[in-house]
Amino acid sequence: MKGPTDKAAGMKTAYERALERLEAQGIERPDLDALSEAAREAIAEARKVTEARLAELEILHADKMAHLADPLARAEQEEFRRREREQIERDGEAKIARLRRGEA
Repeated sequence: MKGPTDKAAGMKTAYERALERLEAQGIERPDLDALSEAAREAIAEARKVTEARLAELEILHADKMAHLADPLARAEQEEFRRREREQIERDGEAKIARLRRGEA
């Protein structure tokens, strides 16, 4: 007779399913055990810095938009915000990738 633990043993988490999809695409499974505690802390700090920069950008953008009435100027500001957001995200991802590779 199967108990509740038998059913749970056969179930996969969303994380496990995501890893399987990555492997199916030929992307190597991340080895989190290979990262030192210092590297994990540095990655967490890089994520915090990126989030803080994004929050600052959004606050400044909202303030700027509140003072702009011209539709063209508003559109230009929106485009500027979009480009800046993409750049901040790229910089953060690049820093995390360097930290994962062991580069400072």
